Amino acid sequence: MSQVFFTRELEGVATFWRVFSRDGVALGFTSHDRDLWFGGLVHRAAPGMLPSALRRSSDLQADSAEVQGALTHDAISAADLAAGRFDGARIEIGAVDWETLAAEVLYRGELGAISQEAGTFSAELLSAKATLEADPIPYTSPTCRAQFCGPGCALSPARFTHEAQVSALDLAANSVSFAGVEVPANMLDGHLRWIEGPQAGLTMAVVSAEGLALVLDTALDPALQAGTRALLREGCDHTLQTCAGRFANSVNFQGEPYLPGNDLLLRYPIPSS
Repeated sequence: MSQVFFTRELEGVATFWRVFSRDGVALGFTSHDRDLWFGGLVHRAAPGMLPSALRRSSDLQADSAEVQGALTHDAISAADLAAGRFDGARIEIGAVDWETLAAEVLYRGELGAISQEAGTFSAELLSAKATLEADPIPYTSPTCRAQFCGPGCALSPARFTHEAQVSALDLAANSVSFAGVEVPANMLDGHLRWIEGPQAGLTMAVVSAEGLALVLDTALDPALQAGTRALLREGCDHTLQTCAGRFANSVNFQGEPYLPGNDLLLRYPIPSS
């Protein structure tokens, strides 16, 4: 049964905010002046959090919400925000009776674009209805639409995931080499996830492979040292040639490489001589 608030003239009601990052970290905050424990999570006092009105509707229009101040709490550092640890994090906003600890979630969504201005961070909140804006109908394409080792691809992720240790790094080139990686070129278009070190939990994409070094899309932490472990997932360029030649998986190819393109409509007949 849903909790009903503001039925009396005077009630001890505070707002709360929960952040669930993609690497498994859960954080809770409340506008109350002391920490509150409910829902299996400690909600840290963040009196500077300023919630605005929440708009919920029964139609397909996205619900709106805005909260200022929560991103300035000590539990969410500027370095973590800049590193992308909270990109795509799930968000819950609601109200709690700080006397009975009865709580009700009023808004669910995720963090969208995070921007920095004048030393402060602000984040766009995307409601759960934002997923309804995605087009469920696949479009034809010459390359494979399936995620590598994901649904539709049918290849085993464990087969193409390797644990390795850093053997060398170049902060200027933002590249890193790993011991035991037999064919670094296979990591092109792949990614790695740090399982220890200063950037543990972060995932970085491999944008190029220069010899034994992998160039990453996210800046490496200067504190990163040789011997740090990471999980490396090989990549795929999503072409039929790679799918058939390298993976022998053309039967699951999710593309139309031989379908005529729009340029076919621009052609005109040429009389034979």
